[in-house]
Amino acid sequence: MTGQRAAAEPYTTRFETEVTSIDGCRVWLETSYFYGESGGQPADRGTIGGVEVADVRYVDGEHVHVLAAEPSFRVGQRVLCSIDWSFRMYCMRAHTASHVLYGAGRRLLEDLGYGGFDISEEKVRVDLETSTEIDDETLLELDTLVNRVVWESRPVTWEDVPVADARERDDVAFNEATEEGAFRKGRVRLVTIGSDDANGNANGLVRRDGGARDRWDVAACGGTHVRNTREVGPVTVLGRSNPGEGLTRVELAVGPRAIDRREAEKRVALASRRTLGAPLEEVEGELDRLTAEREELTDEVRSLRRELAETRLEGAAPFERDGFEWVATTLEDVDANEAGDVASDAAGELADVVVLAGDANSPYAVVATDGAVSAEDVVAELTDEFGGGGGGSATLAQAGGFDATPAEILAVLDD
Repeated sequence: MTGQRAAAEPYTTRFETEVTSIDGCRVWLETSYFYGESGGQPADRGTIGGVEVADVRYVDGEHVHVLAAEPSFRVGQRVLCSIDWSFRMYCMRAHTASHVLYGAGRRLLEDLGYGGFDISEEKVRVDLETSTEIDDETLLELDTLVNRVVWESRPVTWEDVPVADARERDDVAFNEATEEGAFRKGRVRLVTIGSDDANGNANGLVRRDGGARDRWDVAACGGTHVRNTREVGPVTVLGRSNPGEGLTRVELAVGPRAIDRREAEKRVALASRRTLGAPLEEVEGELDRLTAEREELTDEVRSLRRELAETRLEGAAPFERDGFEWVATTLEDVDANEAGDVASDAAGELADVVVLAGDANSPYAVVATDGAVSAEDVVAELTDEFGGGGGGSATLAQAGGFDATPAEILAVLDD
């Protein structure tokens, strides 16, 4: 048998066995159905002889049971062992759900490879290697396929096969680095999610490459699994992140937390429907329309602000400084970047040096020149006088964080 006895008989949660060794809180048993933490799946919880199990480690093919307190039972004594069924079943469901997700990835993602997974009480994460960008639309497709496979009641089976045979199969997700517990003495444990549902109805989905109908997923795995996908229950794909180069992490929730997430998403959808006054199926289109309108309004406001800045600049009285013509004015509701565009266009046309000062969150100044005067030198003069900081080039520079109003900033230039 390859791997842990718990993986071969995951529905066994009560058993009696002999204690073979004790070292403080560490206990060895003749036979153990406890799952030792391995490959991203946490250790089982439960009791041995009435003492709580704090951890189970799988070391060199043996289970080391770490108890919460030193036991009163002795070596050679038979003890009753009880595994926490609720947590065991959660891990079985979560682990199977990760395989279902990978099977969905086979059909949606290019150049797919397996980078590992992890089960926590809050969520399950699956690391995928793929050249496909997993955007929101792809996440929705993954979520749909996962839940469809759960609904279809596909059988889940496991078997030990020679490693050499498994290596030759293109349909096996094979990663010895992340699934060390699946390999033993030249054999590997394969977990298969079948192609038919419990009633023998063939599934209509096909591989991305257009090939014939196939098993949903086959993977080298040493973890515990349910016997049928219908036992997985509610699943919700939560999101994605990038944990490292070449990897995309997809996270999902199983059971009550999946239901909670569905409820939160439903509340948002219903609130959007009420706010927009549109049927639920039209909310997305209405949001797209409002987003487009907002972008148009933003562009219009930006254009009006620019026109206002240009008008203020054209109405400002020019003055001479160091033999060059300067023009300067203050602005309202115009940020430094917009002011920089206006000043650059006016420099050399309206005056040799153009200075615009405003207060968008904090006082700033923008200086543009035709090259006769260094804009950086003017900004340095202002920061020496009023603090703050900035920089730029010889023809365009800006600074901010001044301890002065825009009017005070310009006044020092026109002395």
